[in-house]
Amino acid sequence: MSDTALIERLAALDTATLHESGAKTTFNAAIRMLSGNRRLAGRALTALCPAGDNLMIHVAVARAEPGDVLIVQCHDPDFGVWGEVLTVGAMSRGIAGLVLEGSVRDLAAIRALDFPVFACGTCLRGTGKTATGDINVPISCGGAVVWPGDYVVADESGIVAIRPDQADAIADRGRQRVEREALMMQQLRGGETTLRLLGLEGRFS
Repeated sequence: MSDTALIERLAALDTATLHESGAKTTFNAAIRMLSGNRRLAGRALTALCPAGDNLMIHVAVARAEPGDVLIVQCHDPDFGVWGEVLTVGAMSRGIAGLVLEGSVRDLAAIRALDFPVFACGTCLRGTGKTATGDINVPISCGGAVVWPGDYVVADESGIVAIRPDQADAIADRGRQRVEREALMMQQLRGGETTLRLLGLEGRFS
C-alpha cells in the first residue's frame, strides 16, 4: 500500500477511534486545535528549538516535503514562535499542518489562510533566530515522544502519533471499530440501552 493511501485511511478515522484501536501515543490536553477546519494527517517532520528561538522551525520549513506535518518542541510557551510569515512559507512548501508545543501569533491571519495549527495558545513575545537546535530527531511534544516519520493524526478531540510498522493494523482495527459502532448506534435508535449492549447490566445492584 502506498504511503498516500495509508494516510488517507488514517485521516478517515477520528483520533478517539485511532486511540481505541491501538494508537497509544497521545498528546496531552495542553495542545489544542487553534485553526483549520479539517482533520490533519501526515508524516512527522520534527524540529527541536531552544526556548525563545525559532531558527530550526525556519530550517524545517525550508527542508519539508509536501504532505509533512511539522511537529515542534519549543521548551517555553511564552514566545510566539510561529506566525503569518511562516504559515505562508509552510503552505508554499506543501506542509499539511503544524503541531506545536508552544505558542503562535497572528492567529486571525492564520485562520484566514485555513492552515491547520495545533498549539498551546497565543503569545505576542517574539523570538531570536540564532540558537542551534535540530530537525528530524526524536522529540517530546505534548508529553508524547515523536519520531521522524511517525504518522500523526490530529483533530478537535486530540492528537495521536503512530509508528509506521503499526499504522496499517491500527487503520484496519479502526475501520472495524467504526463498523461495530455504526451497528450499535442503529440498535440504540431502536430502543436498546448501552447497559445491555456493553454487557454492563450486572455491574450494579
